[in-house]
Amino acid sequence: MKDVFENEMKLEFISRSNNEAFARVAVAAFAAQLDPTIEELADIKTAVSEAVTNCIIHGYENKQGIVKIVGHLKEDEIILEISDMGKGIENIDIAKEPLYTTKPNLERSGMGFTIMESFMDTMEIESIVGLGTKVTMSKKIKPKLEKEQEFQMITKD
Repeated sequence: MKDVFENEMKLEFISRSNNEAFARVAVAAFAAQLDPTIEELADIKTAVSEAVTNCIIHGYENKQGIVKIVGHLKEDEIILEISDMGKGIENIDIAKEPLYTTKPNLERSGMGFTIMESFMDTMEIESIVGLGTKVTMSKKIKPKLEKEQEFQMITKD
């Protein structure tokens, strides 16, 4: 059975590094419908930036390709699928290790997947060598009432 979403967006763009900022802003505008805090929005934008950068630098390397973003809103959650049809990842477990990079000459930190995992609630990677990679991430946005209660507790002290 297919999930029912409150809203959905699809975005495709050429794998150029200057499109990474475009992706961040587009996803942030879509996520704004959930009324996230500035911190929640920054987390989402950072994770998107890392995923898109991975597509451009590692998926396509010096070739031009298409990066796809599909976003879903479901109740208080945003679900993002960011994919490429690039070279794929040979060993996902190794690629997820902090500080692992295949591009040390480009001063890559090897922290992309670690950052995505830490800023989002869930992250899954699917990849087939020669066919591409898809990263699916989700983040729950706290309801407004819960945010107000937290703010009241902080300001009481």
